[in-house]
Amino acid sequence: MILVLGLAALIWGVGHAMGAPRAARGYMLGLLYVAVLGVQVLFPEGHPLRAATGGSAALWLILGGFVVLVLAYRFGLGRLRSRVEAKEAAEAAPQAGTFSGGELERYARHIVLRELGGAGQKRLKAARVLVIGAGGLGSPALLYLAAAGVGTIGVIDDDVVDNANLQRQVIHRDAAIGTPKVFSAQAMMEALNPYVTVRPYKRRLTRDIAAELFADYDVILDGTDNFDTRYLANRVAVAQGKPLVSGALSQWEGQLSVFDPAQGAPCYQCIFPQAPAPGLAPSCAEAGVIGPLPGVIGAMMAVETVKLIAGAGAVMRGEMLVYDALWGETRKIALKPRGDCPVCGTVAKTGGAA
Repeated sequence: MILVLGLAALIWGVGHAMGAPRAARGYMLGLLYVAVLGVQVLFPEGHPLRAATGGSAALWLILGGFVVLVLAYRFGLGRLRSRVEAKEAAEAAPQAGTFSGGELERYARHIVLRELGGAGQKRLKAARVLVIGAGGLGSPALLYLAAAGVGTIGVIDDDVVDNANLQRQVIHRDAAIGTPKVFSAQAMMEALNPYVTVRPYKRRLTRDIAAELFADYDVILDGTDNFDTRYLANRVAVAQGKPLVSGALSQWEGQLSVFDPAQGAPCYQCIFPQAPAPGLAPSCAEAGVIGPLPGVIGAMMAVETVKLIAGAGAVMRGEMLVYDALWGETRKIALKPRGDCPVCGTVAKTGGAA
């Protein structure tokens, strides 16, 4: 019997040294056991080979039974451990409409707000928001929407990060100069909150894609700096009954409103029927802009978006907030729909989507 055990140890050791898998070494030991048991059964009593391998089949049968019990115990224990681990993993994984432990801790300051709470945070997680432009207004809006836990955030922009952007476009970094803004923004948002999904669209918003793109989202944020895109975004948002959170900047002054004709508010074209003549509304590059101003207005746009989604407070429909950073003053202007507006006239009268 000692000879057989020594041979078994030799097989195991040599197999280990040669890098043979544990299962292969186990099969070799199994073959050795079957061979020894065959010798004990087939060879007559007193045969030298039978004597050298223990002299009795009973000993090997007892040993085999003990090994089978050990293996069965280990197999059952492994199965049980696997089921427990799978159950724990399923319980730890966030389900649709639920939060993981990390998310609950992250959004704790939201959840304790009476006006938001767990129900509001769930609505944020389920929401889809599209931000047009990853520049001065888009930068703070995107960061705060991601931090707030908006589940899906789209960002469309065809520009690349430029050194001159970094004075105010805080979502970008010096190392991102030359990188498409949407990818630079995506990297920062995902680094800030890995629980949100970011969809970058490196292209300009045009008439041929706007309707299909807007259809995937619940709220649209307009952070652009040109009137053609503003009017396009307004037309498509009105046609689909989507609220349009709009901000604008000029030197030391910013303005903000939520255009939502489906809820009885005016649309952008009600307030600005025509684009100003060239030179009357210079861009930031032409007229300049104080760096923190886009942060103030962009953050307000994010606040209005959170309120829209969660149903909290009074959304800035039918009014425009104007902020004068140079003198530290704010004022509100009441806005009314125009019945003859070519974009939302019908919506304003009926209170429904066009």
